[in-house]
Amino acid sequence: MSRSDDVLLQVVDLKKYFPITRGTLFQRVAGYVQAVDGVSFSIKRGRTLGLVGESGCGKTTVGRTILRLYTPTSGKAYYEGRDVFAASEDEVLALRRKMQIVFQDPYSSLNPRMTVSDIIGEAIDIHRLATSDRERAARVHHLLRLVGLSPEHSQRYPHEFSGGQRQRIGVARALAVEPSFLILDEPISALDVSIQAQVVNLLEDLQDELGLTYLFIAHDLSMVKHISDDVAVMYLGKIVELAPSRDLYLNPLHPYSQALLSAIPIPDPDVELKRKRIILEGDVPSPINPPSGCRFRTRCRLAQNICREVEPELAEMAPGHKVACHMAG
Repeated sequence: MSRSDDVLLQVVDLKKYFPITRGTLFQRVAGYVQAVDGVSFSIKRGRTLGLVGESGCGKTTVGRTILRLYTPTSGKAYYEGRDVFAASEDEVLALRRKMQIVFQDPYSSLNPRMTVSDIIGEAIDIHRLATSDRERAARVHHLLRLVGLSPEHSQRYPHEFSGGQRQRIGVARALAVEPSFLILDEPISALDVSIQAQVVNLLEDLQDELGLTYLFIAHDLSMVKHISDDVAVMYLGKIVELAPSRDLYLNPLHPYSQALLSAIPIPDPDVELKRKRIILEGDVPSPINPPSGCRFRTRCRLAQNICREVEPELAEMAPGHKVACHMAG
C-alpha cells in the first residue's frame, strides 16, 4: 500500500438526522432519528479506514452522506481540500468521478434487465469517457479482466453469475470512471465465507495496482483487521474509538471495542477455552432518544455517574489512538 502522508478525505463533525413525520394531509415533524451525530475522521491517500459497529450504528449513513446520496444535517467533508457539501451540481458530477461506492448486496445493486456491458458502460457514457462504441467495449473488457472476470461475460445478465462474481461486477462498475477513493459498504457480508477472502484479496490487489483509498464499512472485525490501516469503532451514531489497526486489536481502550473484540473466535482451542468473553447486556438504545452523557453507559460494565452527566470527547490517549470514554486511561 502507498504510505503518502497527505489527507485525501477529511470529515468534520458530520451529522445526519432523519425526520419522523406524523399525519397524512398535514404532516408535522415529531422527532428525529440521530443516525450520525458528530462524526470526525480523516483518511490519508492510499490507506484504508475500517468503520465498524453493530447494525444500525450509522456507519452506512456516514458513507452515503459523504457521497451526497443523503443530504447532511450539518458538518463538513473535504475531498482533496474541496468542500463536498458546498459543491454545485456540475462540481458534484466531477467529484463522483473521484469518489465511488460498492454496495453491500450484489443481488439488488445490479439492474437485472441490463447486460454487464451496459451496467459497467453506463458510467462511461454519463462521464463521456469513450468516443466510440469500440473504445467503450474495450474499456469494459479491460475492467472485467481487472476484477478477475472474462470479456465474454460482458453480454450476460446478472442472474447468470454467482454472488462473488456479481460483487466483482459491482467493483468493476465503481472503477469504470477511474476513481481514487472507494466507499466499500459491507462488500462481503452478503457473500459465502469461502468467497469473502477472494473479494478482499482482489480489493487489496486493486489498491496496490491503482493507488486507491478505501473507507471499508463492515461489522466483521476479523476481516477489517486484515484489510485496514486504521479502524474507527461506531456506536449509536458516534465514533467511540479511532486508532491504527494494530493498536486497536492489541490494546482496545473503550469498553465497547473490548466487547466486540472478545467476540472474535480464536483458531486455537486451548486459548479459546481460557479467555473471557465480555457479554453486553441490554439492547441498543433508540437513536430517536439516545441516553444522556455517554451513549454506551446503559450497557457498560464500567459506567459511573459522570458517564450519565457528561458526554465524553474523542480524546487522544496515545499517539494516533483516540477514545471517547471517561473510564479509559
